[in-house]
Amino acid sequence: MIFSSFQFLAFLLVVMALLIVVPGQRWRKLTLILASYYFYAYWDWRFLILLLLNTVVNAFLGKAMYTATDARRKKSILIASLVFNLGVLAFFKYFNFFIDSADYILSPLGFHLETVSIILPVGISFFTFESISYVIDIFRGTTKPAESFSDYALFVAFFPRLVAGPIVRPADYLPQLKKPIGIRGDNVWAGAQIFTVGLFKKLILADSVAPFVNQVFADPSYYSGATVWLAVFAYAIQIYCDFSGYSDMAIGIARMLGFHLNRNFHMPYISTSVAEFWNRWHISLSTWLRDYLYIPLGGNRKGSRRTYLNLMITMLLGGLWHGASWNFVIWGGVHGGALGVNRYWERVVKMKATPIGRVLAWAATFLFVCVVWVLFRAPNTATMLAMYSKMLFINADGVQWYYQWFFVAALLMVVGHLIGIYRDRAGAKELVFFDSPYSFKAAFAMSAVLLLIYLFAPTNTNPFIYFQF
Repeated sequence: MIFSSFQFLAFLLVVMALLIVVPGQRWRKLTLILASYYFYAYWDWRFLILLLLNTVVNAFLGKAMYTATDARRKKSILIASLVFNLGVLAFFKYFNFFIDSADYILSPLGFHLETVSIILPVGISFFTFESISYVIDIFRGTTKPAESFSDYALFVAFFPRLVAGPIVRPADYLPQLKKPIGIRGDNVWAGAQIFTVGLFKKLILADSVAPFVNQVFADPSYYSGATVWLAVFAYAIQIYCDFSGYSDMAIGIARMLGFHLNRNFHMPYISTSVAEFWNRWHISLSTWLRDYLYIPLGGNRKGSRRTYLNLMITMLLGGLWHGASWNFVIWGGVHGGALGVNRYWERVVKMKATPIGRVLAWAATFLFVCVVWVLFRAPNTATMLAMYSKMLFINADGVQWYYQWFFVAALLMVVGHLIGIYRDRAGAKELVFFDSPYSFKAAFAMSAVLLLIYLFAPTNTNPFIYFQF
């Protein structure tokens, strides 16, 4: 049940109707919890067992840590929580990856290791990180345990962001449960606008360029170097519009239900450095890695060499978080190296920014990000090497396939970024364009966007890319 399906629309309308007719805060929380469990079980009912186990264990450990008076006992509970959460994540997501890697090393010595059949629960990386932040924040004393088990259960299972984020901090979400839960017209209108922007990104932009990306990456040797370059740029559009579209839809759905989730993307392709890119891309993950990994490792407090090492470790693990593949590890490592170079440049070179310098910095950053996306998208090492070979040695064949939707999507994304820059300067904080639905402009704009989606959306939509993470 994906956000862009009619099944989900019917499900959402039923949930909203129940929140209108069900009386009282307690029963409305229960309604959201049961709806979230149904939503998750819809993918595979076996996943629900793991979600419930995660909820019970971390709720108990969080409460036990808060009531513990001995520092050693608190630390022991923290370690137990980390072992449980990371152990479950490692088993479901990385067990076969580690087995395959070990088998590659040991097979020349006569040892052979067998992998096992494991189904990856959707969203496990996201709710695991949220559970870890809950326990760590209690350990640090920056947050208190949820006031009730139902509050914590809803924090973990809240369906708008359950399967692909944004990653939510307990300090941002739990206080909202103290306010009355209900459906309000202004929230529904604002949330519907945010959701519609995300739906447009996903169906009109991401899914429209997906066939071109899929076909070129399936056999890059068949295409010219220039065509491969276009496919790489198309993938940059696809992954951004797919994931930021999902995040916008999740934020919009939560808003319709009366909850506020923080922005997860902020026009990352206008960045003029890799550091700025990570301040704008998947913000909930990059800030999580900063606060729960980079800073605890020492951040930039232990000298330059240690800072570069901490950046590399953080990005390597950030790459591994995305998937059980060496491609993701290398992708994270390359970004870690780029962040180190960026830091050295800003601290040592200290060049003053000029208009031409900013344009060159933007072009270099965008080109770097696109080139490294090949590591992220390539299904295997052979495809990755074939893509880079074509990109490096461009022949005289030119572009063999002028995929029209790529140019349309690129133009629309440029226009969208220009609008975003204008709204930033005007002080806009979210993707809400009209305060009231009772105006001709609001009705016309929403109707036009929905009509475009209906007319031009592909018949077969692709699953959200980040569902696999």
